[in-house]
Amino acid sequence: MSITQFSRRQWLATASALSGASLVKSSSGAAQNSRPKVAAIYTEFRLRSHAHHFLTSLMGKYLFRGQWLDPGVDVVSFYADQFPDGDMTREASEKYKVPIYKTIAEALCLGGDKLAVDAVLLIGEHGRYPRNELGQQMYPRKEFFDQIVAVIEKSGRPAPIFNDKHLSYRWDWAKAMYDDAVRLKIPFMAGSSVPLAERRPAIQFPKDAVVEEAVSIHGGGVESYDFHALEVMQSMIEFRRGGETGVKEVQLVEGEAARAALEQGRISRELVNAAMNAERNGGMQRRPRMTFPDEPFVPRHAVLVTYKDGTRGTALTIGSGGDRWNFACKLRGQEKPLATAYYSGSWGNWNLFNALSGAVAHFFRTGKSPYPVERTLLASGVLDAAMHSRAGGGKPVATPELEFSYQPQDFSVFCETGESWKVITPDMPEPRTFQPGTG
Repeated sequence: MSITQFSRRQWLATASALSGASLVKSSSGAAQNSRPKVAAIYTEFRLRSHAHHFLTSLMGKYLFRGQWLDPGVDVVSFYADQFPDGDMTREASEKYKVPIYKTIAEALCLGGDKLAVDAVLLIGEHGRYPRNELGQQMYPRKEFFDQIVAVIEKSGRPAPIFNDKHLSYRWDWAKAMYDDAVRLKIPFMAGSSVPLAERRPAIQFPKDAVVEEAVSIHGGGVESYDFHALEVMQSMIEFRRGGETGVKEVQLVEGEAARAALEQGRISRELVNAAMNAERNGGMQRRPRMTFPDEPFVPRHAVLVTYKDGTRGTALTIGSGGDRWNFACKLRGQEKPLATAYYSGSWGNWNLFNALSGAVAHFFRTGKSPYPVERTLLASGVLDAAMHSRAGGGKPVATPELEFSYQPQDFSVFCETGESWKVITPDMPEPRTFQPGTG
């Protein structure tokens, strides 16, 4: 088993890749030295919303591996779907001279009739949106994406799109988004911020290892936090021998059924203990609302994933707290589990968005995603199947539509290493206003 620290060479490569502007292609195809113009399309922009976190990093310098880096992009337009109490859109627009547009098309065309930006930041998270009969939050990511694609198709010029979190709460819509991006040759990136967080200990998954079982633990609620745990697990085990081969069955169990899955061995207690102990032994400064449960560790609910190649995976909730992200897996031929905990920094999940914003900025400048969007497509489908299982009383759901393959990409140079926590320390107060370049 290979457990390696992030090297100085990797850090230097990252700093070179992520700082400043880079060569991008214009609509004519000619390379030119420029800063891509970005349209920010979001549901709402308030304190601690995802829009707040992303725009704090992309409209100023962002902290990564202890250095303040220029994202090399310019946010030039806003579209806000909702204006809640504490809205920051209008203040940010006035202060930073970024116009607010009434429609997504206008934000992409900067008031004209053709695509006038080079990239699109799509944040369909937070806001007042209903839940359906399965309990899924019906965020309008697909609706936003379709309007963006309509402008791109009309203009005859693709532009990179980053979609925050999973593609859609519905599998068929998630797949349609992916298919449209492929059809129109739109560079597409999506997913969770958590896989890019500092790992304690700083492990990397050994290439071509055979995974027998994996667990990914969080302390949040059904669906919204399950997605992050699924992406954490996927971002590790997609590097197993043969790459990703797809998922054939998903089941969500709660309460006594979740505890029975642990007691009966469907979920490995050894892996659960290893994952939780990685957090306990990581020297992490937790926020007051974070609680560490007494042993034995008991899941509140679990998403059981059976992969096509026989690998067993589980995303489960233990204890409480929005910044618990722990992982462990059993590798064939290795006696001890491979385990780590993901540390988000002194301000909780706020600082997860620094590393992700850097990866997104790189994507906007180059048109190349640091990791395959198929990872998020698969996690989106697993999450939808899990919610159908829950609505069906916890019965397993067959997922032939998720039996697709993809190969991973090494994204380690985009991951935080912990140097940033020498700059943002536990005694520093968290900013309560929109201040680009402060988080």
